[in-house]
Parts: sequence; C-alpha cells; structure tokens
Amino acid sequence: MNRNLILWSITVALGGFLFGMDVAVISGAEQVIQKLWNLSGLMHGTAIAIALYGTVVGAIIGSFPANKFGRKKTLLWIGIIFLVSSIGAAVANDVYTFMVFRFLGGFAIGASSVVAPIYISEIAPPKYRGRMGIAFQLNIVAGILVAYLSNYLLQGVGGENDWRYMLGVVAIPSLLFSVFMLFTPESPRWLILYRNNEEQARKIFAMSGANADELVHEIKNSVQQKKESLFSGKFNRYILLAFLIAFFNQLSGINAIIYFAPRVFKMAGLEKSSAFLSSVGIGVVNFIFTLVGWYLIDRLGRRTLMYIGSIGYIVSLSLIAFSFSGDTHAGITWFVFLFIAAHAVGQGAVIWVFISEVFPNSVRAAGMSLGSLTHWLFAALISQTFTFFAESPSIGPTIIFAFFALMMVFQLLFVWKLMPETKGIALEDMNTRIGH
Repeated sequence: MNRNLILWSITVALGGFLFGMDVAVISGAEQVIQKLWNLSGLMHGTAIAIALYGTVVGAIIGSFPANKFGRKKTLLWIGIIFLVSSIGAAVANDVYTFMVFRFLGGFAIGASSVVAPIYISEIAPPKYRGRMGIAFQLNIVAGILVAYLSNYLLQGVGGENDWRYMLGVVAIPSLLFSVFMLFTPESPRWLILYRNNEEQARKIFAMSGANADELVHEIKNSVQQKKESLFSGKFNRYILLAFLIAFFNQLSGINAIIYFAPRVFKMAGLEKSSAFLSSVGIGVVNFIFTLVGWYLIDRLGRRTLMYIGSIGYIVSLSLIAFSFSGDTHAGITWFVFLFIAAHAVGQGAVIWVFISEVFPNSVRAAGMSLGSLTHWLFAALISQTFTFFAESPSIGPTIIFAFFALMMVFQLLFVWKLMPETKGIALEDMNTRIGH
C-alpha cells in the first residue's frame, strides 16, 4: 500500500484512540464519583450515561459539518473538543459541571464515529478498505487498553482525587491528534462531490498512488443528484442494514462490560485491585483479537467474521449468565475474556467498516450518521439502566446476560438472511452490487 495512504488513515484513526480512551476511562472513576457526590442510583446512572447521550447528538449532527466544511476540518475540531472536555471533566467540582463536560466529550465521540470511518473509506483502495477501515476500531481498542492500564496505574495517585488524573490524561492524545490533523489532506471524494475541486482531488489521488483520471470519472458518474435524501425510499435496504448491525452491536452488552468492567468483576467477588487488573486484561484481549480481525477482514470477508463473532457471543454470554447463577461465579473472568475476543473478531472489526462502505456516495455521510446514531442511542439506554437491573433482586446479572445471549441468536439470523458481503467492492459499485 502507498505510504501516504497508510499515514493518513493512521492519523485519522487516532480519533478512534480518543474515542476508546474516553469511553473506557470512566470505568475507573464511576464508583468514586458516586460516593464523592453522594449520588442516587438514578443520578449516578445519568452522570455516567450523559456522555453517551452526547454521542447520540454528535452522531446526529456529525454528518452536517463533514459535508459542509469537509472531513478534515470537522476532525480537527473534534480533537479540540476532546481536549476541552477531558480537562473540564477532570477539574469539575460538582456533578452538574462534570456532566456538561462529559456530554461534550460524548458529542466528540459520536461525531468522530461518523466522520473518521467516512474519511478512511473514501481514501482506501477497495482491496485494502477493510484493513484500513479497521484501523479506526484498532485505535478504539488501543485507547480502551491504555485507559484501563492508566486507571490501574493511577490508583491512589492524588489520594481520593485519582479519578481526576484518570479523566485528565485524555487531554494528551487529544492535543496530539489535533496537531496531526493539520498536516492531513482533505478527502478527495469530498472535494469532488461538495466543492467540485477536481484539481486538488487529483493531486491527493496522485499522492496516494491511485489512477486519478479513472477515479474522478467514476466518482462523478456515481452521483446523479448530489443532494439525494437518505429517506427518499430508494435507500431503505441500506438503512435497514446499518440499523440492524448497530442495534445488535449494543444488544450484545459490549458497552455494559466496557463501561462497568470493574463493577462486573466486583459483582463476581473480585477485590478492587484485582477487578482493575482484570479490566486491563479486557483491554489486552480486545487489542489482540482486533489484530486478528484486522488480518482476516479482507481475506475472509465481513460476513464470515460476523458468523464467528455471533457464535462466540452466544457461547460466552451463556457461560457468563450460568456463572452468575451459581454461588461462586467460577470462571467469570475467562468467560468475559472470551466474550471480548468474540466481539473484537466479529462486531468490533466489522461495524464501522461495514456502515462506512455500504451506503452510496451521495448519502454516505447521512447513512453513517444514522448507523452511528443507532449505535450510541442503544449504548446510552443500556448504560443508563445496566447498574439498576444488575443490582435488582428480581433481575440481576444472570437474567441480563442471558438476555444478551438471546439477542445474539437474532444477530446470527440477521447475518445469515440479510447481511451482504462487501469485501473488495468499489464504493462506486456498491449500489449496483448489493442495492437490490
């Protein structure tokens, strides 16, 4: 692959690193915050889930600046918002100020989950689009791993204020990402479709080693009406595919584990330090098996990875539910690791690649926004209610994880009956190959 393409995709994918850090870093602070400000169960759930409500707003709005001002400028401002939100949350002196900055950070996550995958899909050759797209997910899991590791290392630093350091550390990669984006070119497809700037697009294509004349011709011919509506009726199949893959992603319970990992391990009887260390294990497993997904996605295809992940989900979630039904919760750590491995190879590897590539050029940003919105809306709802249901005497973790396992049976049916294979298909050919 061309060296410039690799450099640009890695830089943009660093938005995923911020995404992962911000999502996971709260796991080390959430129990301390609840005690510090004496929060009720409902208020605590809201304070933690507020970032996810921010992601919903960011996912809704993200496509608008991406189309109007460009992918590059939007990503640059996302980095700046991450910087402000991480510092603000770290120095907050009351729960309401904390929630404002966490909401802002969530907004940046939601927007980055729309814009970064779009940018990568628009510069990537069809042959390598899966591996380049999964660079975003790889950075997400790297961010999660670093967050868990820093949470573990920062325990006790600053006494009762160690959570402030845990949250504030996100400011460092946020600043670096913003600086790197200054040296990254605009998406050439955006330049053609929204600025009619063929000259600059050709220069960027040439730098990437692509056939500029051929690509410019294909891009212009692929869009009959630049301002087509996603909800005109002709894109219903794409909408259904994006909705379902994002819906099932969250109904696996992945964010319940990522957000509340130390709490889940504590529920299983682990001591605080062991719970934090086991959370680091989640990050390591996630990273290793995301690398496996990265290696396989353009070799085996998206559907095959989803089959593997779905079966792994069903087995691991059933084992977690069974373990919680006993008195000793034996093996819970290993079952959670198996669940994380299944996610990393399957949904984790596929979701952002699939949604970013499946929509036609004319509605890609809006379609990506819809898929991201679905993902974050259900993430918010599950994170808001998880601790309530987990601590409920009439429900508890056994029923919750059994429910997640059942939902993954339905995901397996979705992959079997509805999900198309997009491996190796040029973006301009996607509509004719899978649209009917």
